[in-house]
Amino acid sequence: MQRIKSYIYQQANWPNFTWQNDELINLLSEARNLQGRLIGKMESLGFELRNEALLDTLTLDVLKSSEIEGEFLNPDQVRSSIARKLGMEIAGSIESDRNIDGVVELMLDATQNCFEPLTIDRLFDWHAALFPTGRSGMHKITVADWRKDSTGPMQVVSGAMGKENVHFQAPDSSSIEKEMNLFLDWFNDNEEIDLVLKAAIAHLWFVTIHPFEDGNGRITRALTDMLLAKSDKTTQRFYSVSAQIRIERKQYYEMLEQTQKGNLEITEWIKWFLNCLINSLKSTNLLLVNVLFKADFWDKNSKTLINARQQKLLNKLLDGFDGKLTSSKWAKIAKCSKDTAIRDINDLIAKNVLQKEAAGGRSTNYELKKT
Repeated sequence: MQRIKSYIYQQANWPNFTWQNDELINLLSEARNLQGRLIGKMESLGFELRNEALLDTLTLDVLKSSEIEGEFLNPDQVRSSIARKLGMEIAGSIESDRNIDGVVELMLDATQNCFEPLTIDRLFDWHAALFPTGRSGMHKITVADWRKDSTGPMQVVSGAMGKENVHFQAPDSSSIEKEMNLFLDWFNDNEEIDLVLKAAIAHLWFVTIHPFEDGNGRITRALTDMLLAKSDKTTQRFYSVSAQIRIERKQYYEMLEQTQKGNLEITEWIKWFLNCLINSLKSTNLLLVNVLFKADFWDKNSKTLINARQQKLLNKLLDGFDGKLTSSKWAKIAKCSKDTAIRDINDLIAKNVLQKEAAGGRSTNYELKKT
């Protein structure tokens, strides 16, 4: 019996992946059916509601893709950055940091220009957008070029610093140019594979090469979104695989590690990916419910006089406020005095928009009025 080498890229037939279509057909059919139904449902919405759903999805996608890497971005900055770049007018828009703008630019280019070819220059542009200062945290890194492995082999890890879990070691930096040329030829030219299957394979293939010094995970997920957008035949995104991977992160890394140490038969990896995609498509229904609820709320209150501070805080409640809303938190978020916050709150209570939470406590909490 032939001994399997350490990692899949060391196999003699690399990168000639194989899989069992008959084991995937039911999952692929379910994913494709859910994609079609979701796009149909979204197309039946009005322009404004569709834009709201698009903005919510893209914001979630950017936030969760970064969270997988342990980076927590400011949701309001992300939302504002996306809205600006898409030419959308939103209430309470704020300035965003250039590192957030960079992540947003990467994701928007991948999805809004999904039918354009993927090139080395485009990948380098994405990488430069992720690291506008040329640094990852405090460390200077090689930006807009392949990694050099100057400090040793590239290892793919998860977990907090000092408690890292090594999942696999990437190919040597000397082979990256050749590996990426093969990958790009396949990515741009291989049209006979279903695009959802192609997204699963591209995800595994790119993350295996791990061509950059940092940012590989986010670029991998952008490529996945790019192919899924292409498979939907629309640049509008209404589901987030990154958000689902964030939920299933432990299983994701376990499956990656298992696949890296296996052979080039990747049916189990594709099954995992399809299940993850199906779960993300199903969870989008919750996002749609929230979008419709917000639209209904603002429709009912269209004649209610509401100032900009109140609008900002009400939108936060509608988006799912983290924790309890108190007058102190109102003042902090709205950047106003506590007296002004209390006046804002009492005004909305008088207008039957807000109410005090029934459960008492040391401080009074407020919630949307139940109807």
